[in-house]
Amino acid sequence: MPNETTPPRHALVTGGGQGIGAAIAQALVQQGNVVTLLGRRLEVVQALALQHPEHMHAVAADVGDAEQVAQAFEAGRQRFGPVHMLVNNAGQAASAPFMKTDLALWNQMLAVNLTGTMICTQAALPDMLAAGWGRVVNVASTAGQTGYAYVSAYCAAKHGVIGLTRSLALELAKKGITVNAVCPGYTETDIVTTSIARIVAKTGRSEAEARAEFVKSNPQGRLVQPDEVANAVAWLCGPLASAVTGQAISVAGGEVM
Repeated sequence: MPNETTPPRHALVTGGGQGIGAAIAQALVQQGNVVTLLGRRLEVVQALALQHPEHMHAVAADVGDAEQVAQAFEAGRQRFGPVHMLVNNAGQAASAPFMKTDLALWNQMLAVNLTGTMICTQAALPDMLAAGWGRVVNVASTAGQTGYAYVSAYCAAKHGVIGLTRSLALELAKKGITVNAVCPGYTETDIVTTSIARIVAKTGRSEAEARAEFVKSNPQGRLVQPDEVANAVAWLCGPLASAVTGQAISVAGGEVM
């Protein structure tokens, strides 16, 4: 149900066309907000925006490209006005043993997961500072709270996102702006589905056996659902979370405590 106690606000969600990002965008619209969806492929974010033409707008940009991001934010402002809430959801994961992680892979993981978060946050903050109110939610990962083998570059980037979250939360604490991170465990998305299919193809295991590899770290014995992550983000963006800042909130069935 839309929140009738606060006026509609403009949220920008990166990686907003599918999976967790799409669930977040829809949760924010249900709260009564308007949302700019930012993604690398315009056709993907447009497909979702067309389902909510009065409340969503689609723009294309690579979050690691500051010029593209600036243009995308300006297009969002032209449609819905100043940005009040930013959800840095765009991300990418790649696995490789550390000694086979070349500089190209390392830089790619940092560019999408960490540098992109920095670029988009710098693009959004002037509007929030001018308004004296804002919400920044970074979708990190349990990989930002603990270590996993064979994803050292991804873990390093997500740990960096949490460090940035904490530092910026203190910097903005008296500006009416909160900065938090949400850290999902393995979530029911196309990425995980593709990974399960890859394991089946490479190892000959059944789909159930491959799926078990992803749920065994979750004490609840299941994958997290995108809506569960979205609900946490929507709460952090709302008025009842005004005293919550600098936090890294796990949405992982108790995997990280």
